[in-house]
Amino acid sequence: MQKQSGFTLIELVVVIVILGILAAVALPRFIDLSTQAGAAGAQGVAGALSSATSINYAAKKAGNASGVTVSSCLTALNTLTPTSMPTGYTLGAGTACTALDGGTATCPVTNTASGQVASATIICVP
Repeated sequence: MQKQSGFTLIELVVVIVILGILAAVALPRFIDLSTQAGAAGAQGVAGALSSATSINYAAKKAGNASGVTVSSCLTALNTLTPTSMPTGYTLGAGTACTALDGGTATCPVTNTASGQVASATIICVP
């Protein structure tokens, strides 16, 4: 009698069913990643704008000639290099400065691809 090797049909069906269950459980997690990526991108740009205005405030206070005046969200763009938002992001008007020297304003940063919005807190400089 000859010895046969290989998988039975039942074993193959069981493996396929297990793979299908794993795929059904993991698929929603991967679909949701695009939303999270859009939000993370908007938060990253908002963080860069906040950091740029903080560095600008410190430069102005130290008497550095490279510091620029920041009185609103739109003038905060002058602290970025280049002086515009990255492609795919827009900056809203936001709130007014609470005080001109060291006051803050909140600016909405929108990821145009996903519609996700993050807030950037800028430091106003006369």
